[in-house]
Amino acid sequence: MVNELTVVVLAAGGGTRMKSKTMKVLHPIGGRTMVGHVLAAVQEVGPDRVVAVVGHQRDEVGAHIRSLVPDVVLAVQETQDGTGHAVRVAVEAAGTTSGTVLVAAGDTPLLRGESLRAFAEDHAASGRAVSILTGVVADPHGYGRIVRDPDGLVAAIVEEKDADDEQRAIREINSGILAFDATFLVDALPRLTNDNAKGEYYLTDTVGLARTAGLAVGAHVLDDVRQTEGANDRVQLADLGRELNRRILERWMRDGVTVMDPATTWVDADVVLAPDVTLLPGTQLLGATVVAEDAVVGPDTTLQDCEVGEGARVVRTHAQLAVIGAGANVGPFSYLRPGTRLGAGGKIGAFVETKNADIGDGAKVPHLSYVGDAEVGEGTNIGAGTIVANYDGVDKHRTTVGRHARTGANNTFVAPVTIGDGASTAGGTVVRRDVPPGALAVSAGTQRNLEHWVFARRAGTAQADAAERALGAAGAAGAGESGGGTSGGRDVSHGGRGGVGQTDDGGGES
Repeated sequence: MVNELTVVVLAAGGGTRMKSKTMKVLHPIGGRTMVGHVLAAVQEVGPDRVVAVVGHQRDEVGAHIRSLVPDVVLAVQETQDGTGHAVRVAVEAAGTTSGTVLVAAGDTPLLRGESLRAFAEDHAASGRAVSILTGVVADPHGYGRIVRDPDGLVAAIVEEKDADDEQRAIREINSGILAFDATFLVDALPRLTNDNAKGEYYLTDTVGLARTAGLAVGAHVLDDVRQTEGANDRVQLADLGRELNRRILERWMRDGVTVMDPATTWVDADVVLAPDVTLLPGTQLLGATVVAEDAVVGPDTTLQDCEVGEGARVVRTHAQLAVIGAGANVGPFSYLRPGTRLGAGGKIGAFVETKNADIGDGAKVPHLSYVGDAEVGEGTNIGAGTIVANYDGVDKHRTTVGRHARTGANNTFVAPVTIGDGASTAGGTVVRRDVPPGALAVSAGTQRNLEHWVFARRAGTAQADAAERALGAAGAAGAGESGGGTSGGRDVSHGGRGGVGQTDDGGGES
C-alpha cells in the first residue's frame, strides 16, 4: 500500500504534430480517449487524489476528465513552460505537502494499472526521494536518457536535445513517469531553472537536486516498456492503436474467446466477452458491447454499445444501442438502430432496418422491411417488404402488432395502429385502422386484367412480341375448346384464403 498518494496527470500540451482541432489527449483509441486510458490505469492504483494539469482547450479537456474522475482537481497551466512548471502548478492546486506524488503523461494509452501500482509501491517501500520508471529500448531517439554513475546508481536524466554523443548512445530511457517524496518535491520545484536548449523547466532536473542533497534516487525498470509510449502524431497513434488491439484480443483469446482473424478484428477496451464466443473476420465490437457465451458474431459486423445473448448469431450487421436475445438470428445486411430489442429466438433478417422497436421472443422480421417505433409480439411473423410508417411529418407514432400475428408481404402500417393477437393482413395491405384479434385485414381492391393492353400501349416492343407468341401458342393448343383459351375478360380476385400473400423465412406462402 502507498500512504497518501497524489497522482498528477499531465494533459496541457497542444499536440501540434497531430495537426488536429482535437486536443492530443482527447484523440480516441480502443474506445477511450488517450487520457481516458491513463485515468483508468490511475484509478486502479487507488490514489487519494488525482490532479490533472490542463492548458490548451482547457474547458473541453477539463470537462472530459471530470466526466471520468468526478473528484479530480483541475490545475491550469496558463503557459506551457515544461513539465517542472506543470507539476508545480499541480502541487499548488492540490495543496499536497506529504506522502507520495506520482506523475504520469496523459498520452500513454497502453499504460496498465498493475504496472503503475507496482511502481508506486516500489517507490514507497524504498524511501527514495525520486523514483523513475525506466525501460531499455532498441531506439531511444526522442527520449530522455538515464545516466548512471560507476556504481550503477541513477545520476541524472538528460533530455535528447541536451545530450552529448555518448549520452545519446544510452538505451535506458525515462518513460516520463516519476514518483516523488512530496516533502522533497515541494522544496525542489521552486529551485528548478530553465537553463537548457528548450528554455523549459524540466521535472527531470529534480534528480540532480536530490543527488546534491544526498537523497536517494532510483529506477524501476519496466520490462514492457511499450506501456509508456506516447503518440505525438497520427502515425504513432495508429501504431499504438494496433498494438492496443493486439493486446486486447490476446487477452480475450487466452480467456476462451475464438478470434478467427485477429488482423481484421477490432475490440474496444470496455467490451466484455464470455468464454466460447466466436468472432469471425471483419468484426468490430465497440463501446460497452457485451457478448454472451456461445454467440457467433461476424463476418463483417459492427456492434456499438450492444448486448448479444447466449448462442445468438449476428452476421454482416451494423447495430448500435441494440439488445439481441439468446438464440436470436440477425442478418445478413441488417441495420439495428438505437432502441432495438430482439427477443430470444427471434429473427431480424436480410435488408431489415429497425429503430426503437421491441420484437418479442420468437418473432420474425425476415426480410426487406423497416420497423420503427413499434412493438411486435411473441411468435409473430412480419411479411417481406413491410414498412412501418411511423412519422407523420411532425411527430413519431407507435405501431403495435400482437402475439402470433401473420402479416402479408408489401404491407404498410400507418401509425398509430394496433394489429391484434392472432390477426392477419393480406398482401399489399395498407393498414390505417386497428385490426381486431383473429381478423384478416384487406385493403386492396379486386384485381382486374385488361386483356391485350400491351398491343395498344407497347406495340412493336419485345414485350408485345412475346405476348403475341404466347397467345398464339395458347390459341393453337386450345383449338376446338370453347372460349379459345382466353379468360374472356373475367376479373381475378385476391382469393379469400386467410393470410394470402404472407412470407416467412422458411420460404412458405408468398
